[in-house]
Amino acid sequence: MSEILSVRGAAKSYGAVKALRGADLAVARGEVHALCGDNGAGKSTLIKLVAGVEHPDAGEIALRGEKVRFSSPHDALAAGIATIHQDLGLAPGLTIYQNVFMGSELVKRVLGIPVLDRAAMIARSQDFLVQLNSVMRDMTARVENLSGGQRQAVALCRALRWNAEIIVMDEPTAALGVRETEEVIKLIRRLKENGVTVILISHNMNDVIAVADRVTILRGGRTETSLPTEGLNAQALSDLIMRGETALEEAG
Repeated sequence: MSEILSVRGAAKSYGAVKALRGADLAVARGEVHALCGDNGAGKSTLIKLVAGVEHPDAGEIALRGEKVRFSSPHDALAAGIATIHQDLGLAPGLTIYQNVFMGSELVKRVLGIPVLDRAAMIARSQDFLVQLNSVMRDMTARVENLSGGQRQAVALCRALRWNAEIIVMDEPTAALGVRETEEVIKLIRRLKENGVTVILISHNMNDVIAVADRVTILRGGRTETSLPTEGLNAQALSDLIMRGETALEEAG
């Protein structure tokens, strides 16, 4: 598969704290790529660079083979990179379709006056959910009444609404139960089936092994290794994160 996103030699400091010290990331088109590492390894900072939240002090980012520099998250979104943060950024008191189209509402003209096209937004929201194989039917249901897995589906629909080619998911199964976690895993698999590239940040090694094609591991702000998940299990991946490539050598 061709490379859709790459980060080379990314460095980022916050005062005396060096969050990234030359990190690399190479993501292939259409794959699920996990980004792992212990707390403080630099995962969040690296994703902030990709999402346009922060600018690198050094290094470069390339999207579809072209160097890019995002001035804001909106720039990244316009380029096809959507980030779903752990809090999802949803408005609990609004409906499903209102959340999907929040900030990009559809309008129609009635007697020359622009009004919200509620019917079109409901229909489009349902279409997005069908793409994800979601069983939700009522687009007027309030998000506050949905399960954790269903809320993830709504957040993903919003990313699809923006025609995102790359979706970054930050700890999508954190604080979810077993059943809801499986719902999210199915959503990620469905995204891959539809050709969407997913970057998954997770501390749950079982989730990573279940859904990721490759994993990049950060340590101390640098890329420790990047390898396929095939042949790994959750324990081996945990050992690799904690002990580095020595764990692979000992396992071999």
